[in-house]
Amino acid sequence: MGLAIALLTVSDTRTAAEDSSGDALQQLLEAAGHRLEERRLVPDDRYQIRAEISRWIADAAVQVVISSGGTGLTGRDGTPEAVAPLLDKTIDGFGELFRVLSYETIGTSSLQSRCLAGVANGTLLFVLPGSLDAVTTAWNRLIGAQLDASTRPCNLVQLLPRLKE
Repeated sequence: MGLAIALLTVSDTRTAAEDSSGDALQQLLEAAGHRLEERRLVPDDRYQIRAEISRWIADAAVQVVISSGGTGLTGRDGTPEAVAPLLDKTIDGFGELFRVLSYETIGTSSLQSRCLAGVANGTLLFVLPGSLDAVTTAWNRLIGAQLDASTRPCNLVQLLPRLKE
């Protein structure tokens, strides 16, 4: 059985009709047998970002939250700052591996990625850049396998029941 996943797009410029990265994530998670629990779009405002993600962290029906956008270095990019205080634990290897994989396609520009992952109240969170390439790389090369219970030697799905111990 698949997981219940909530998607958040962070953007001051995109509308729901123009959210190709959110569309791709939804298609990828559904193709993998997961269920879209909810999908929202908010502007680059750390308090609105934090409010949406906090609501999902508190909702026992949501097992995974994936956000896209707001991870750059401009003054409006604040998704990592919005999410980091909510985390009980970080998954440091996620950002490290993502930047290595991104380096293969975008070179040294990968150092500008401030993506991160962690756990809050038993919910897995992934904070991704907003580009279509970034979200597909993250899903296809990292997240998808870790949300697949058959991935060996281990995966995040098998840890879900124990995250609140």
